[in-house]
Amino acid sequence: MLNLWNDAEAEAMVASYAAKGVNRDLALRTYTTRLLGGEPRLVLHGGGNTSVKTKMSDLVGDSWDVLCVKGSGWDMGIIEPAGLPAVKLAPLLKARKLDKLTDEDMVALQRANLIDPAAPNPSVEALLHAFIPHKFVDHTHSTAILAIADQAESERMSREIFGPKMGFVPYIMPGFDLAKLAAEVFDQDPSVDGLILDKHGIFTFGDTAKQAYDRMIHYVSVAEDYVAQNGRNPFFAIALPAALAAPEDIAPMLRGAIAFAKGEGAFERFVSEFRTSRDILAFVNAAEVEDMARRGVSTPDLSIRIKTGPMVLPAPDAGQLDGYRAVIDERVAKFVADYTEYFRVNDARDEVARTMLDPMPRLTLVPGLGMFGHGRTLKDAKIAADVGETWIMAARDAESIGRFEPVSKPDLFDLEYWSLEQAKLAGAKPKPLTGQVAVVTGGAGAIGAATAKAFAAQGAHVVVLDLDGDKAGLVAKAIGNGAIGCACDVTDPGSVRAAFDVTVKTFGGVDIVVSNAGAAWEGPIATLDEGLLRKSFELNFFSHQSVAQNAVRIMKQQGTGGVLLFNASKQAVNPGANFGAYGLPKAATLFLSRQYALEHGKDGIRVNAVNADRIRSGLLNDEMIAARSSSRGLSVKDYMSGNLLGLEVTAEDVAQAFVHQALARSTTADVTTVDGGNIAAAMR
Repeated sequence: MLNLWNDAEAEAMVASYAAKGVNRDLALRTYTTRLLGGEPRLVLHGGGNTSVKTKMSDLVGDSWDVLCVKGSGWDMGIIEPAGLPAVKLAPLLKARKLDKLTDEDMVALQRANLIDPAAPNPSVEALLHAFIPHKFVDHTHSTAILAIADQAESERMSREIFGPKMGFVPYIMPGFDLAKLAAEVFDQDPSVDGLILDKHGIFTFGDTAKQAYDRMIHYVSVAEDYVAQNGRNPFFAIALPAALAAPEDIAPMLRGAIAFAKGEGAFERFVSEFRTSRDILAFVNAAEVEDMARRGVSTPDLSIRIKTGPMVLPAPDAGQLDGYRAVIDERVAKFVADYTEYFRVNDARDEVARTMLDPMPRLTLVPGLGMFGHGRTLKDAKIAADVGETWIMAARDAESIGRFEPVSKPDLFDLEYWSLEQAKLAGAKPKPLTGQVAVVTGGAGAIGAATAKAFAAQGAHVVVLDLDGDKAGLVAKAIGNGAIGCACDVTDPGSVRAAFDVTVKTFGGVDIVVSNAGAAWEGPIATLDEGLLRKSFELNFFSHQSVAQNAVRIMKQQGTGGVLLFNASKQAVNPGANFGAYGLPKAATLFLSRQYALEHGKDGIRVNAVNADRIRSGLLNDEMIAARSSSRGLSVKDYMSGNLLGLEVTAEDVAQAFVHQALARSTTADVTTVDGGNIAAAMR
């Protein structure tokens, strides 16, 4: 592993933080923490921790010996000094004399001694950092180290590979007991450079930030070299179908199978992140992959991300996809049954009251294709996929030099259902549309952009489709939450299919579609050019049919229902003079929505429409507003607020109507009027 320490960069960071009142110790601690956190073979997504012992003053100017240790929720790769909260050191050291300390009391002790009461909770391994007397202490979950730590004879191998300069700590769950045991191992030989923690990872320490970091890189490199020199290919490749299905062919089936019912047709859904590479394929194509998956995760903290390990599917044959959903359902049912039994058996070991987490897999391996990470958000799905890649590396390397034997299931359970982790999960409150994927056509226009923003605010991951792909991308960037923009000509069925394929490739499926794209043309109906009328029908009717067909195709594959929403316009029920080119196809679109509601209610697909009027947009621009108000002998203000409420209706009002329809789980075939009150356009 490459040593990234750079004297000039380190001193530049010291100088930069000195100007902000940060001392040299903490600045250097921040520097090497980022070096470690930026290497995924060492640290992933909040894992690992570092510390430095230094002096700091409290609010009244008293100076204290403190431990600055990584705080909960901070990512080492981008950490700031604030992410290393200072804890008074003496009370932590005094705690070593205790025989017992509950996890809750340990957290209370650490919080009670924070220099800054508003700082984040110190790492659960803060006591271990405190009990090691060295100034700088580093901890990572190196995949190369885990290849050695995840062995039946891990202690023997560790001593052979690293020699006497690394201590060995038998597996014990993080917290007070691990801190005491690690300190006892250190005390037996204070000359060691670090500690190998069985089934867990590695600690290194030193008198300087550079020394602790150098030792981490050195011993990880020793492990990497050992695997490279002694490893063998432990796997045999299976025979694959002659024609493999594509990831997007099975992603909606898989996504639907792992959604879990909440009752009355409601589902908790996940988004998916697909990954493939030469290393991933070499692993998932192995005959031994199911056995490896059953053995568990490479380090216990991964259970928070991928539970007890991955689910494995058979390779999908492109010619036999009709029956593949049933195969997925069988594998999911088996995973759920195994997880439920795992919970039952281990929960019965004591009297602690626990609630079982959802039993769905967070990582799925598919021979011939790669793997899918699953999460309630795209971020979580990407994390699961990242973790999956590091798990594959650690498991493969461990098997190549011996036998991959990670932490036992009872020990894994203790960490997955650890009270401190449970508290973190309990604090996470999903938004109403978390886990759902929404597609909005005409997404760069006023109504489309407002609708995309409104759905993202409710937790949905949004795909913004527009004829102008650059503008769609800008809207997606502005609304955040992992939204993507995509160019799409809704009048071209091939373009629509391609856009939905992108949606499936990115998120795994689709749950909500707002078919909004449209444009208006004027002219008296008796003399209207036929070509113009047909052009309007292509955009304002047939494009809605094309979008709906693709949405229903994917929703039926998922089997978890869905929502189709159409922008129908008040012209569908209250035609305006010289507006037939627009009103006629919109009337057809309104009835299209009812036809879909009629035919696909049995599939759990809800279909509704919004009738809006006089919304400033690309369709109703300033020029058209002036023309329409003039034709009626009204001022622009009176024209735009010419309704019962005397209010101008905005694109945001329309967007909220779409969100309401998406959330109204018992409503279908509805037409919601958003026009401030226009009796002539009122439905029945």
